[in-house]
Amino acid sequence: MKYRPLMILGSGSDVGKSLMAAGLCRIFRQEGIRVAPFKAQNMALNSFITPEGGEMGRAQVVQAQAAGLTPHVDMNPILLKPSSQVGSQVIVQGKVYGNFSAQEYYRHKPRLVRKVMESYRRLSRAYELIILEGAGSAVELNLKKNDLVNFQMARKAGAAVLLVADIDRGGVFAATIGSFHLLTPGERRLLAGFIINKFRGDPALFTEGERIIEKRTRRPVLGVLPYAPDLVIPEEDSVALGRKHCRGDWSEADCLRIGVVRLPHISNYTDFDPLEQEPGVSLRYLDHRHGLDGVDLLILPGTKNTISDLLYLKETGLFPQIQAYARNGGHLVGICGGYQLLGMEIQDPLGVEGPPRTQKGLGLLPVVTTMAGAKTTTQVQARTPAAGGGGPTIEAYEIHMGVTEPRGQGQPAFEISSRNGMPVSVQDGWVSPDRRVWGTYLHGLFDNDDFRRGFL
Repeated sequence: MKYRPLMILGSGSDVGKSLMAAGLCRIFRQEGIRVAPFKAQNMALNSFITPEGGEMGRAQVVQAQAAGLTPHVDMNPILLKPSSQVGSQVIVQGKVYGNFSAQEYYRHKPRLVRKVMESYRRLSRAYELIILEGAGSAVELNLKKNDLVNFQMARKAGAAVLLVADIDRGGVFAATIGSFHLLTPGERRLLAGFIINKFRGDPALFTEGERIIEKRTRRPVLGVLPYAPDLVIPEEDSVALGRKHCRGDWSEADCLRIGVVRLPHISNYTDFDPLEQEPGVSLRYLDHRHGLDGVDLLILPGTKNTISDLLYLKETGLFPQIQAYARNGGHLVGICGGYQLLGMEIQDPLGVEGPPRTQKGLGLLPVVTTMAGAKTTTQVQARTPAAGGGGPTIEAYEIHMGVTEPRGQGQPAFEISSRNGMPVSVQDGWVSPDRRVWGTYLHGLFDNDDFRRGFL
């Protein structure tokens, strides 16, 4: 049986669209309906690698899991990964399409729309119900002519639209009634109702608010959902990252203090979500305004522009602070771009990250990185002979555009035994002779419970 598609749009960013879509996927699956998620275009700092080696947004991964499905790139055919203040790497159906500014990207829109609809039609043929998700605010008037993820997608899919608003941040009437009055008549016809998210206290207290919204818009408030701070799902954008900035109470003398350097182009910071949830661990995101005093473990995360972020470390004074931290016996871990930063040198002869250039790294691992044009995207299985996890088999994934070679003492951090299901024997990462500093290209390490707890 086929059902009319349902689309979740928002009055702004970070109002709960992704979680709402995931919840609906789970509910409909429990009702015995074959349901799948879809988001035409996602802009995210974090991504996931599918079993086929395709790259997609993590929100649709969670939604696929809620629907009981293996994630597939058709669920998120376009992924934008910001690599500078004005440009993004564009991933189309799981593979790198190019690096573009906004204006350059818009020139490719006709072809991108075709790719989006290819993916949507494949899903629509395979499943009874599609839950679509929009992006940001549904009424960004200056962006509407180039929209392919909000109401334009709703029209193409013939979807009924639910608009989600976050009452916790205040201004819920402006968010709902204001959004409604900015819609065109055709868009209003698609709007089935509102969902009020993140309500604190007794929802009966908002009964009058529901009546006001319904009177002003002639659309029902279909639900008032509670504020649920303990829901742990992967987050995607800089809005969510901003909330993490000062997390963690470092006044507890017996906790393990972990600092993650908040690089300007940080990516895949979901790597550290399991550490935040680990008992006895306090994790903070640090930038040049914070010192490194009291940090038990310092992590350099992934980045979408390694050389630019290396220059940031040098310009802000973090570069010598990190070097001093290591000299004084501190423990450091570098993940992907963070691993590259730990090395002696980063070479970019092809200009992958900007003009061709070479920059000296932190010099904390005897490795040299050369940026490459081809992007490695694989799911892997590996063992941990040196990185402190006691040797368990782990599942992880790679997303990088560089090759890093050892040039001195130490040993590999991991032995990769499988890539995308195919047997291999490949060394990954490097560990310093004193085992206090190590780096790896593997994302998702700390999702592996045995490894995480053994390492900590």
